[in-house]
Amino acid sequence: MQHKFRWWWIAGAVAVVCAVIGLLVSNFVGGETKVERRIERLYSMDDPRFTHELGVLLGPPFLAGTQAQALLNGDEIFPPMLAAIRSAQVSITFETYIYWSGDIGRAFADALAERARQGVKVHVLLDWVGSAKMDDSLVDLMTQAGVQVERFHPPHWSHLGRLNNRTHRKLLITDGRLGFTGGVGVAPQWTGRGHDPEHWRDTHFQVEGPVVAQMQSVFIDNWIKVTGDVLHGPDYFPALVPVGPALAQMFSSSPSGGSESMQLMYLLAVTAASRSIDISAAYFVPDELTLQALTEALKRGVKLRIVVPGKHIDSDTVRSASRATWGPLLKSGATIAEYEPTMYHCKLMIVDGLLTSVGSTNFDNRSFRLNDEATLNVFDKAFAAAQTATFEADLARAHRVSHAQWQARPAHEKFREWVASLIGSQL
Repeated sequence: MQHKFRWWWIAGAVAVVCAVIGLLVSNFVGGETKVERRIERLYSMDDPRFTHELGVLLGPPFLAGTQAQALLNGDEIFPPMLAAIRSAQVSITFETYIYWSGDIGRAFADALAERARQGVKVHVLLDWVGSAKMDDSLVDLMTQAGVQVERFHPPHWSHLGRLNNRTHRKLLITDGRLGFTGGVGVAPQWTGRGHDPEHWRDTHFQVEGPVVAQMQSVFIDNWIKVTGDVLHGPDYFPALVPVGPALAQMFSSSPSGGSESMQLMYLLAVTAASRSIDISAAYFVPDELTLQALTEALKRGVKLRIVVPGKHIDSDTVRSASRATWGPLLKSGATIAEYEPTMYHCKLMIVDGLLTSVGSTNFDNRSFRLNDEATLNVFDKAFAAAQTATFEADLARAHRVSHAQWQARPAHEKFREWVASLIGSQL
């Protein structure tokens, strides 16, 4: 009897181990069927069908009346964000991946806590991984003042299968009227002017107009997932009137629903391009389908320019995996340049001087399929022209890599790139 019991115990233990391994493996593969076939080119970027179909396929429609302003680096980004928080009268919703300690973290916590004490409804959603370096004292300060602070996907035995799904969204909405999105996190690295390796180059965007309601709905999507509470009513969704000239659309993607939306948007935009594609990418690790779409755009005469981080990067593995993919693009005539002064954390794509796509999304599989992301698409010539000027200023401070230089890189670099590319689906 004892022998039989021992075998049952071993079998049970093996079953539990297998179940846990299965849950962990599920973190590294998407649950939905991914886009696998190239998208046929049916229209150009200036065809009204492009914005119509992008809205139909991705969910929210393009809305008229948007005013969007680019904010460059911490000295331009943080003051307007903090001013918006301090002037909020009824509600603040704030979701971010990175929230670390330091003076800027304290400034945000103080501002959010002060508004909560004055009766403003303040909701803060932090990614559990991204906020791991945040002092508990900052959370205590906010919660004691009445701020609702929640963590996205903290580890728990009941949902090991989603440990690899993080919220990478960066959203701040005050009174349902003023929104901010882009690439910036709350940490010392984002302060300053991007003037040295300790202060990163990044861009964030201040947004007004009807599209802010779409930004709010993206925040509430994850708030519901975490808390089960539905935030609604005029405190969160006031009537919004047109305030600017641009069409805009805010959409989201998540492995729990619409995980392919982000890559689909990029593929549709690249396929519709007729003249130019400019990409600022903190992490540029395109898969085969995306590489094919970019290469085909080059072959039909589209000018492709890409700025990525250089030696100043927070992940050498990502840089190696990225460089491994450059061959077909460089051979087909793309410009690829590595930003030299500091870490380049921008996330932006400009197509044909018409569409500007900004937000939290990187040009990699993690953003396309594993993370919760949010992207703002702005369709406006003047806005695109301003972002192109900023892109070209960044390009002027970057080292361009030729196809001959890429081919001549040392064997040890090629080997490191090959090893990094083996885990490219997780980068």
